[in-house]
Amino acid sequence: MDRTDRTPGREAAVALIADVEAALAEATSPVPAPVPTAYRDETPVPAVGTALPVVQPGRAPMSQRATDASALMLAAGAGTLMAGTGAGAALWALGGVDPLVLALAVGAPVAVIAALSRLVRRAGQAASEAAPVTHHHHYSGPVDARQEHHTTAPVTRGFFVRTTMRTGR
Repeated sequence: MDRTDRTPGREAAVALIADVEAALAEATSPVPAPVPTAYRDETPVPAVGTALPVVQPGRAPMSQRATDASALMLAAGAGTLMAGTGAGAALWALGGVDPLVLALAVGAPVAVIAALSRLVRRAGQAASEAAPVTHHHHYSGPVDARQEHHTTAPVTRGFFVRTTMRTGR
C-alpha cells in the first residue's frame, strides 16, 4: 500500500519550497566577475597627426572679435524681431481706430516734447544774452599786453575722412 499523501495542496507546497530553496541557493552563490562591455585605449594621442583637418558642425571657426560681432548681430536681430512683432500687434489691435485720432494720439507727445525742448533752448539763449560774461584780469608784475588772433579752418579730404585743423596767421 502506497503511503504517500496525495492532497492537492501538499504538492503545491512542496513545489513552492523547492523554488524558494533554489532562489536562496542562487542568491547566496558567489557572483561571477563582471564582463567588460567597453575598452579604453590608454595609449597617448599624438599632438600633431597626419590626418587632414575636417570641418566641424556648428559655427565656422573665426576670431574672437568676429565671434563677438556675430553674437552682437544675432542679439540685435532678435531685439528688432521683438520690437517689430510688438509694433505689428499694436497696429493690428488699433486697426479699427479712426486714422486721424491715431495720428493725433501718436503725434501729440512728439510735438509736445519738441516744443518743450525748443522753449528750453530759447530760454537758455535769452539768459546768456541778457547777462554777458564779464572778464576781470588782475595782474601782478610786468605784463605783456600783446594780443594775437589766429583763425583756424578745418580741412576735410578723402574717402575715409580725417579732419585736420590748419591755422592761418
